[in-house]
Amino acid sequence: MASVKDTASFFANGNSKQFEYVLKLYPQVLKVKAEKRHKRPDELIKLDDWYQNELPKRIKQRGKDAHMVHEELVQTMKWKQTRGKYYPQLSYLVKVNTPRAVMQETRKAFRKLPNIEQAITALSNLKGVGTTMASALLAAAAPESAPFMADECLMAIPEIEGIDYTTKEYLNFVTHIQATVRRLNAEHDASANWSPHRVELALWTHYVASELQPDLLQGVPGEVGSKNHVANGIATLEPSDDSNLEPAASNGTTRGLDSLDESTRSEDSLEKPITPILTNDETNGSDSQSSIKRFADCDSSEEQTESSEPGRKRSKNSEDE
Repeated sequence: MASVKDTASFFANGNSKQFEYVLKLYPQVLKVKAEKRHKRPDELIKLDDWYQNELPKRIKQRGKDAHMVHEELVQTMKWKQTRGKYYPQLSYLVKVNTPRAVMQETRKAFRKLPNIEQAITALSNLKGVGTTMASALLAAAAPESAPFMADECLMAIPEIEGIDYTTKEYLNFVTHIQATVRRLNAEHDASANWSPHRVELALWTHYVASELQPDLLQGVPGEVGSKNHVANGIATLEPSDDSNLEPAASNGTTRGLDSLDESTRSEDSLEKPITPILTNDETNGSDSQSSIKRFADCDSSEEQTESSEPGRKRSKNSEDE
């Protein structure tokens, strides 16, 4: 099975043709994940088609008044949690936002673009919207500027040492993605116009394919870098004069999607404690306050502990204890 380092090599050294080949595998890889990880595979496939194709068109059609409506916010959260990890409290919180608040805050955020940091700040005024959810909204509204902050993509970039779901980390992630966008678009034989969201999708596809069905990557054309090539999704080194040396011992371990699905905590609930949100909201009115309090009262103590605990930076190179 391919390791994270293989996708890291692809991200750092892959050329435009190789990225294009992998990106075309996205529907197939999504289907593989849906069938292996979900009881209702068709639900994820339909949600993803809506998020990747229909939602961006709706937002674009609104022109200079670009915004999202309440139904779209709720549906985006459903897509995010279906493709990743499901946390019922987040699904509830986004529903509590009033339609007026959703329109106002998303309109304000989209007008801040291409200043991603200011856009993230505006979106964080909505209940249940943390950095990762905000990145999903921005990727739908402005794929030419913002990638979605997927765990799989964070895990594949060596320079990102841990996952803590902060705005600072997202901006760091965007910097790495944009550097690859510039590199791919600068190629003389590049036939595709690469954007941050397209690069992020290709990176996600390579990572998930490497974990779930690496033989899908057998057809990746050419070499990745001058010394590495990809075969069966596994990066290997070309022989050199030092090829008779003993391989270096490795004490590190990598984490696959299995460990992500089992142990990844909700990024939005970690970075935005629910308790303060439940008691202070001037935007959505007193009815929203009382309904959130009722929700908090009926939550189990285990859910409350998980949601209110401050975010912790999780190392990519160590197993969960």
